[in-house]
Amino acid sequence: MAFTPHGKHLIAGEWIATDARFSSSPAHGSAHEFSVGTVELVDQACQAAEAAFWDYGYSSRATRAKFLNAIADEIDARGAEITEIGSQESGLPEARLEGERGRTVGQLRLFASHIEKGEYLDRRFDAAMPERQPAPRPAITMLQRPIGPVAVFGASNFPLAFSVAGGDTAAALAAGCPVVVKGHSAHPGTGEIVAEAIHAAIESCGMPRGVFSLIQGGNRTVGQAVVQHPLIKAVGFTGSLAGGRALFDLCAARPEPIPFFGELGSVNPMFMLPAAMEARAEELGKGWAASLTMGAGQFCTNPGIAVVIDGAGADAFVQSAATALQDVAEQVMLTDGIAEAFCAGRDKFKSAQSLRQVHMADSTGRNAAPALFETTGAEFKANPALHEEVFGPLGLVVRVSSLEEIRALAVELDGQLTITLHMNDADVDAARDLMPVLERKAGRLLANGFPTGVEVVDSMVHGGPYPASTNFGATSVGTLSIRRFLRPVSYQNLPEALLPEDTAE
Repeated sequence: MAFTPHGKHLIAGEWIATDARFSSSPAHGSAHEFSVGTVELVDQACQAAEAAFWDYGYSSRATRAKFLNAIADEIDARGAEITEIGSQESGLPEARLEGERGRTVGQLRLFASHIEKGEYLDRRFDAAMPERQPAPRPAITMLQRPIGPVAVFGASNFPLAFSVAGGDTAAALAAGCPVVVKGHSAHPGTGEIVAEAIHAAIESCGMPRGVFSLIQGGNRTVGQAVVQHPLIKAVGFTGSLAGGRALFDLCAARPEPIPFFGELGSVNPMFMLPAAMEARAEELGKGWAASLTMGAGQFCTNPGIAVVIDGAGADAFVQSAATALQDVAEQVMLTDGIAEAFCAGRDKFKSAQSLRQVHMADSTGRNAAPALFETTGAEFKANPALHEEVFGPLGLVVRVSSLEEIRALAVELDGQLTITLHMNDADVDAARDLMPVLERKAGRLLANGFPTGVEVVDSMVHGGPYPASTNFGATSVGTLSIRRFLRPVSYQNLPEALLPEDTAE
């Protein structure tokens, strides 16, 4: 029997309906009605989260680990329903959603293991030196502590891994912070099922009910109210530059400014170095086309730009990519709005005098077909609009004259999530010359690969200098992301009885 959403918000353990409704817009299947969020619900959720923090924020790491694993179990128990409605709402294939569910529960279990080890606490201790002259030194202990209630915004392009129980929620709950989620209206039914899973884990583990709430979308004032609520202490966001920057500005303008951890996407340029191009230009072009069109190009790490030195290798690379793109059929996009925005961005490229159209096929309705353009390094430098992300399967080849022009172009880049070097052994000196520039421009540097896969591991950085993200010192993927929701506290000369339990090894 097909899952039918009830369309309510989950506020501190209670499913609540509101009078105003919005309709989902699925890629296929039936639309469903959902309650529109309100400012009043935001306040109820935030008040409940603050009340829960006095218990949950001081719970043991073992207790929180058990809770995270319980959420993972409950999500897996609903796997078939999640895949069914997730595919209907997003248009993503079932295999992709099942893989994303695996990543989602894997993140939860990874954080459970991570906090049990205790290394994230960054414990530090300086013993007292009562005999030190001219003044004695006190005993000082330092520990990372949870900051309080956190707001999380669901992402359009990842209904599971970056949404209701995604990486931001997992990191915040692991840290000891209650979470208020503002769901994304692109996949409200998927969000509802995941919220049910979290609610079931709250009940089975005896957690305070205010530790999690889901407020569905349908109203922009809800997002504004969440980030401006005085009890929210940080925000996790994955989405567009325009939307993220607007929320960032609201966070900064609060009487008590709070950190806004926004991952805003990038063009993720690839630099194709000479020896690699001489040896395997056709192979690289084919590989780029596959990466560019994976998931209809709807990844924040989609490699939208390839920088090549003009010549025979560049010609072979472009021709290979174009040939591969001819075999790629149009693909359904996540929402009608995303499809419209892609077509608008593609059409701007098509009308630009500085670009040559290499390949473009018609897109219909909510579907998108790949497009490929090329330009010169001088035109790219002169036109900042070419540096902006077009969310979808669109690629731009930038032809330059030399390694010196590659480096000059790299210096001009905005902040990126990723930058890739395609190189052979003979390119090492050229790559070494680029490295100081690239390190300042991106959170993740790759060699001889494509950036569309993001490993959820201790060493991953998914972030970068603005506008890739609003905080270049943070990541939204990997265990280091927990640090966003912690703050260091020093305890000076406090008796052992007053120190947090986690100060002990």
